[in-house]
Amino acid sequence: MKVGVIGAGSVGAACLMALVLRGSARELVVVDRTPARAKAVATDIRYGTPLGSRVDLVEGEYEDLAGAGLVMITAGINEKTGGATDRGDPEGRLKLLDKNADIYRDIVPRIVKAAPDAVLLVVTDPPDPLADLTRTLAGHDAVLSTGTWLDSLRFRTHIAGKLDVSPDSVEAQILGEHGTSEVFVWSGVRVAGVPLPELLRSRKTNEAEFRDSVEQAVRYANIAIIEGNNASQYGIGIVSARIAEAVLRDEDLAVPIGAFSNDYGLTLSLPGVIGRRGLRAFFPPALSPQERELLDRSVAALKRAGQRLSKTS
Repeated sequence: MKVGVIGAGSVGAACLMALVLRGSARELVVVDRTPARAKAVATDIRYGTPLGSRVDLVEGEYEDLAGAGLVMITAGINEKTGGATDRGDPEGRLKLLDKNADIYRDIVPRIVKAAPDAVLLVVTDPPDPLADLTRTLAGHDAVLSTGTWLDSLRFRTHIAGKLDVSPDSVEAQILGEHGTSEVFVWSGVRVAGVPLPELLRSRKTNEAEFRDSVEQAVRYANIAIIEGNNASQYGIGIVSARIAEAVLRDEDLAVPIGAFSNDYGLTLSLPGVIGRRGLRAFFPPALSPQERELLDRSVAALKRAGQRLSKTS
């Protein structure tokens, strides 16, 4: 099992570390436009690999991706560098699209030439419209976006923290865009199978205040992290490694995942099943009328981004 990682910056390095610690793949190749950086990151992590699962981690060129089952693309301008850290800016991560699209136009054809059968995992922000661009450049549909899986984990974690339970006990999803228009599916939140409103009533907790507090923390979690550490990297690294495992092991794992939807005509996150060739199927989500409206708004925001991108192609 072989995984490629394009980009050895903060996110790429975090993805590599997570892949190594989780034992996600037998072979790892990191490629960066600055070969010295790729070598330094690979060497640093490689010194610790004797303490974990057997893995061959090397720096390489695009041709070294041959035979990879999945290639993560993490290269690009991040939120801080691209000026996407203003909580009041409704565009959010979409502000990074144009510059990162140019980078993808150079990278993706090189990947596909070397590893035509690999599933491509878009990690760079904004991942959803970049995944649509990647599909076009690659000429196939085996393309995933990390989408809102990390957002959903943040959702679960903040709910759990307020209720003093383990996040493992919380079922909660965020769908739509990985960005400011993301949709919190409150109607589906369960804690140990108990609907959240019932639990909050039993605790005499104001549901509206509870929701608002959680949404604020989750929607701008990346900005809060960047303000303290310059980059949001470790959570997405772990999520990306888990996606790689699901693909390489053909797990048919059902999670909120970013992939192309024929119904909507673009990439967004919905409950979906992923395996060896990427998305196997979406599960139509059960949403309240308000959540359905919010999802339509999220789709509209992504469509506007796609239209902007098409004008510059």
